[in-house]
Amino acid sequence: MKALLVVDVQNDFCPGGALAVNEGNLVVEPVNRLVKQFEAESFPVVFTRDWHPANHVSFSPNGGIWPPHCVAGTKGAEFCSTLYFPSVSLLVSKATAFDTEAYSGFQGTGLASYLKEVGVDSVVVAGLATDYCVKNTVLDALTLGFAVEVVSDAVRAVNVNPTDGEEALREMEERGAQLVTSNEIGF
Repeated sequence: MKALLVVDVQNDFCPGGALAVNEGNLVVEPVNRLVKQFEAESFPVVFTRDWHPANHVSFSPNGGIWPPHCVAGTKGAEFCSTLYFPSVSLLVSKATAFDTEAYSGFQGTGLASYLKEVGVDSVVVAGLATDYCVKNTVLDALTLGFAVEVVSDAVRAVNVNPTDGEEALREMEERGAQLVTSNEIGF
């Protein structure tokens, strides 16, 4: 069975956010279509989110490389207002400990156990950002034995360096993920 993993489509990663991903808001439309498809098929839908304490180690004031973002309980940590969030879905909060970075939706969350318990062997991944949280979630999913499809029209990159997103997609594909568009997802 397939599950949809929607990675970090949060206000701080969308235009105007504290760590805005260029065109991050453009993932919402294809993600919403996918969520509705998975919901109609009664397949699991999982939303991950950064849910940082205010003193998180990744923040530049604390020696990290990022501006403060997705602080638990703030507007920036909320999901984009146009994101469709069905009532039957799983919410996974990550990077919740102040002293631990966690880009992957699998890191310290119990997500792999949940997916295996409900019979998932394949995941479809979309969201933000291609070169960090999406990539790390995909690589962990592959390591954990899941088949992985990355939805290329439903991801966007931070691109600290201009080609980071392209390189991340290439790395995911080289490791065994399939790159697909939102119109190519089958059940």
